[in-house]
Amino acid sequence: MAVYTQVSAEALSAFLERFDVGELVSAKGIAEGVENSNYLVDTTKSRFILTLYEKRVDQGDLPYFMALLDHCADRGLPVPPAVPDRDDTLIHELEGRPACLIQFLSGVSVSHPTPAQARAAAEAMGKMHKAVADFPLDRPNSMGIDTWRPLFERCGTSLNEIAPGLYDELGQALDRVTKAWPREGFDTCAIHADLFPDNVLMLGNRVTGLIDFYFASTDLRLYDLAVMHTAWAFDSTGERFDPYVSEALLQGYETSYKLAEAERAILPLLATGACIRFTLSRAWDWLNTPADALVTRKDPMAFWRRAHVYASALAARA
Repeated sequence: MAVYTQVSAEALSAFLERFDVGELVSAKGIAEGVENSNYLVDTTKSRFILTLYEKRVDQGDLPYFMALLDHCADRGLPVPPAVPDRDDTLIHELEGRPACLIQFLSGVSVSHPTPAQARAAAEAMGKMHKAVADFPLDRPNSMGIDTWRPLFERCGTSLNEIAPGLYDELGQALDRVTKAWPREGFDTCAIHADLFPDNVLMLGNRVTGLIDFYFASTDLRLYDLAVMHTAWAFDSTGERFDPYVSEALLQGYETSYKLAEAERAILPLLATGACIRFTLSRAWDWLNTPADALVTRKDPMAFWRRAHVYASALAARA
């Protein structure tokens, strides 16, 4: 979450008049994240999240995201569907951006997950994958493997401004991963593709919300688990790997999907790919985020450090 587009109190009050949600009491911009502009909105009736979709989210994809959230909610998953207005419209325009009013879910995102919390979150991912087995819509992964090379080239040698030699190192890793990437033989489904700890709400060891589905797409089911592993099994700097959290993630996921040996064997490669993907997207944001944006930039090197752990695992299997 972040704030790129400023919304005045007057504009927000007028926007809320379309809904049966009461009158505006307060609104606060949320700085965490890098994708969209988000506000925590309190009204006389309840609390909501207002999301304005920035340039990285294609307005044409919003019906897919809304349908996926409704599908998951109908199957009892703790996801926050959009709130319809009095005309049953979900997607609106505010300050020149597509916008949705989202149901608020209670809970907090943990910054240092315990093994028990990691297990619960991975169980929730497994349940989500089960729930979307009959989801009828498809969407290509907008940040899938076929997008990494073009993004790498757009970043170019400016990557070396982040760390000396990063352009060459990242390019070589991208070559290796692209060559070995599985194009068949593993399940695909609708995946979250960004289930970091800050996209999981918890109360104690209980998951109360899976949020921010704006990278959701049709891709390798195990890639979703690999993304989650890279995000949960390390500290925020990517310097410390937690083997207990790592194992808890796999155990939690296996309550829904038992991992075959071939699936466990491919996970380090998929995780290396996830590290490349997030290194590149964070690098692009690091190099291009406007100076006046209310947004917390994230260190690209935190995921490049993680990539070395998975590279070691791949080397050990070779």
